[in-house]
Amino acid sequence: MQAGKYVSGALLAVGLMLAGCGGPTVEDTEAPDLTSREALVPDCTGSTAGTIYYSNAAHTAMVGYMGCGCGRWTRWGQTSSYSSATDLCPKEYPPEV
Repeated sequence: MQAGKYVSGALLAVGLMLAGCGGPTVEDTEAPDLTSREALVPDCTGSTAGTIYYSNAAHTAMVGYMGCGCGRWTRWGQTSSYSSATDLCPKEYPPEV
C-alpha cells in the first residue's frame, strides 16, 4: 500500500514536469514582414560616391569596390581594412586577376 502511494506520487510528479515542458505553443499574431527589400540599396541618382578596397596599405592592388560610381549601385570583389573613397568609376571593372 505504501509503495502504491510512492509510485502514484512519482507518476504525478513526472506528469506535471512533462506538462510544464510541453505546454501549448503561443501563436504569433504578428503578420510576417513581406515588404520589399529594395530600400536597402541606395538611390544612386546623381551620385558617384564609392569606396575602393585594396589588398595592402600601399593601395597597390584593388580587391573590391562598393558604391554609386559608374552610374548605379555596384558591389564586387571583397572588402578589406585598406580603402579609399572615390567619386570615379574604377578603371578595371572588376579588376582582372
